[in-house]
Amino acid sequence: MSDTVNRNEVRSDRPGAGATLNRQLSQETAGRGKSRDLKSLIRLWPYIARQKVDAFFALLFVLVSTGATFSLTGASRLLIDEGFGSRDADQLNFWFLVLGGVALVLALATALRYFFITKLGERVVANLRKDVFGHILSLDPGFFLKIRTGEVVSRLTTDLQIVDTLVSTSVSMALRNAINFIGGLILLMIVSPKLTLLVLCIFPFVLVPLFTFGRQVGKLTRKTQDSFADTVGVAGESLDALETVQAFVREDQVRGKFSGGIETAFGLSLKRMGARAIMTALVISLVFGGVAFVLWLGSRAVITGEMTEGTLIQFVMLSVLVAGSVGSLSETWGDVQKAAGAMVRIDELLQAEPGIRAPEEPVVLAQPVRGDLSFVDVDFAYPSRPDQPVLQGFTLEVKAGETVALVGPSGAGKSTVFRLLLRYYDADQGRVALDGIDIRSLDPKDLREEISLVAQDAALFSGSARDNIRFGREAATEAEIREAAKRAQALGFIEALPEGFDTPLGERAKSLSGGQKQRLSIARALVRQAPVLLLDEATSALDAENERLVQAALDEAMDERTTLVIAHRLATVLKADRIVVMDEGRVVEVGTHDNLVRQGGLYARLAKLQFGA
Repeated sequence: MSDTVNRNEVRSDRPGAGATLNRQLSQETAGRGKSRDLKSLIRLWPYIARQKVDAFFALLFVLVSTGATFSLTGASRLLIDEGFGSRDADQLNFWFLVLGGVALVLALATALRYFFITKLGERVVANLRKDVFGHILSLDPGFFLKIRTGEVVSRLTTDLQIVDTLVSTSVSMALRNAINFIGGLILLMIVSPKLTLLVLCIFPFVLVPLFTFGRQVGKLTRKTQDSFADTVGVAGESLDALETVQAFVREDQVRGKFSGGIETAFGLSLKRMGARAIMTALVISLVFGGVAFVLWLGSRAVITGEMTEGTLIQFVMLSVLVAGSVGSLSETWGDVQKAAGAMVRIDELLQAEPGIRAPEEPVVLAQPVRGDLSFVDVDFAYPSRPDQPVLQGFTLEVKAGETVALVGPSGAGKSTVFRLLLRYYDADQGRVALDGIDIRSLDPKDLREEISLVAQDAALFSGSARDNIRFGREAATEAEIREAAKRAQALGFIEALPEGFDTPLGERAKSLSGGQKQRLSIARALVRQAPVLLLDEATSALDAENERLVQAALDEAMDERTTLVIAHRLATVLKADRIVVMDEGRVVEVGTHDNLVRQGGLYARLAKLQFGA
């Protein structure tokens, strides 16, 4: 049975940790300048650079479509001046064909631009999502004491979707509008320098609301994302413990907490949308109001003969194009800030360093591994509670092939022994060794390859019974899978399922009973064929008959390998070679059942409580 102290520690730290982390993140990002916020987007460059072909064609067709747009204004000018102005039907038809040809090029270039930029965005985000998830899997359990799983999932989904929108849509829009703006201004200067200078006088009035409200939109966007991520964390915790929520009739309380979080996020989002709407309205009003004034001046120039009708039409089209580009850039700027906030949160995951990692030159275990285990003067406290030691001077030697049972009251440190052996954490002091080699000098993956674990709460996965057993060893053959199921007394109920070994078991195998899940977990450990077996109250979920059958299978498995057993039900450890009694992180008694009962110590008191006089 897992240590109560350890489980309480994990659960008590996690609910508030994510919110604290988000508050810290909000405070950090709120205090940064805008340019620094956008630096987080630099992280995307290696992913974009990796897709050189798609990036090249995306940029190419952005330029072609933009060039076609400018050509459309020139064709329109020539159509009016040379086509209508000539009063010649052939000239008119020719310039209409030119206009149609330019429009066709624009349509094709736009379609190809959309295809390649969208493909680029999807590929970049797919690779980024794989890298983020792969990095998360490399982090040690200590990291997840600081952040809730739901928040990590939110960053993998919602935040990455925002980045996807940026790369596949907003970047294309921003680039296209920036080119339209710069190219349009150049052409406007060629068409009419005087009117263009008047247009430029308008831009300072446009930039002020753009940057003023843009900064506010950025801050509100980050707050909204943090609030939503925290709410997703609440939802994830509640769904993970749905049966507990329903058992204690706390649906209304959980629903209220989730609804409150959603309303908070909605309120922040409403403020963001309001600020962005005001910014857009001001920019568009100022831009088009100014352009209308300039066009009025242009119309007067046509009347006086200073400008042709076609030139005015081209100037109008270019002015609208430039004005529209500014308006679109103002909206795109909000998307860029939103993506920058999302990328800060994603980057935080990518920058998180695992506390447990392989040394630069790991020692390679000699094969076959014997399974000798040793703990020498081990002191340990969980990182979140460094002032509360869980193990103090813990020393234990386990010989290859020996079965040792760890017993003691909850919180004695039994499960912590397993966590240190699996190297989820490193000891603060002392040494943990496998076959005489300090496990800190090993690659954690190589170490864990030599260990099978049967936990108290059988963590199974969606998929079939075959998938869950093969999770123990991917290379396991069909015969080995069936043999493991048979030895774990699981073959009978698996074959009784509608599709046998291929029957989908649902998320976390919830379609199975507690005892069935535990037997499937034992089969998974047996098929691994590792020299070290860890049993954490492995028969706790079984009835008396199944416990007897599975215990017989476990006895057979334990004869072949080094076994550490955690048990509160002392009947399950009577056949252990040694029983190690722990209390407050120390070994207080060692011996067989009969010897320990005669000593009249802690074990004797525990035995009396369970077996009576």
